[in-house]
Amino acid sequence: MTQEHNPASASANVGPESGAKNPGWVPIHRLAPQHRDQILAHLLGLEPADRYLRFGYLATDEQIGRYVVGLNFERDEVFGIANRNLRLIGLAHLAYLDATSGQELSAEFGGSVLSQARGQGHGARLFGHALLHARNKGVGTLTIHALSENAPMLHIARQAGATVVRDGSESDAYLRLPPDTLASQTEQWVGDNAASIDYHMKHNARRLDGLLEAIGEVKARIGKGRPTASG
Repeated sequence: MTQEHNPASASANVGPESGAKNPGWVPIHRLAPQHRDQILAHLLGLEPADRYLRFGYLATDEQIGRYVVGLNFERDEVFGIANRNLRLIGLAHLAYLDATSGQELSAEFGGSVLSQARGQGHGARLFGHALLHARNKGVGTLTIHALSENAPMLHIARQAGATVVRDGSESDAYLRLPPDTLASQTEQWVGDNAASIDYHMKHNARRLDGLLEAIGEVKARIGKGRPTASG
């Protein structure tokens, strides 16, 4: 793989997901152009080894910046798991490939999870979320291109039923998707709307925290400026 390979779905660093406990539903938000700064911050926050697994090479800050600028939100789908401070601890990119006449729609998956958020099943959640969206969009085959040493990501793919083909230091996982159903469309609609509500609640809570902090600072300044009484 060369450094000019489009890393939109080149690989993934999802961390050790095998045997991770599943604490229940986690909101996964669909991201938009206004989230580019959060996406960039997430990717720049990856440790060197994680950058290597995610992009297939040790991407520099400049190369990651170009990747984020080049994200096509109209064609592709980008998903994130955010903590209460709206910091992205998990990120996934579902890149839809242009289909020629007579060919079925296909897509590629790439994702990353911050090291401090590992072991919670976030990588598998992001992958499952991407599978649902791809299936409902009519994708026939989902592909993951990963380094062969990226055992956790390849394990997640195999668990989903993918066929993994190894070619030296790189591997490709191919997963055939079933057609969408009313149930799968409903599942996506419910999940996306619940995640949207969660995101707005976190956003409002963050604004409220900022307002309370500002009020506290004003009160502190006023208190310092008050004259003191002397006996």
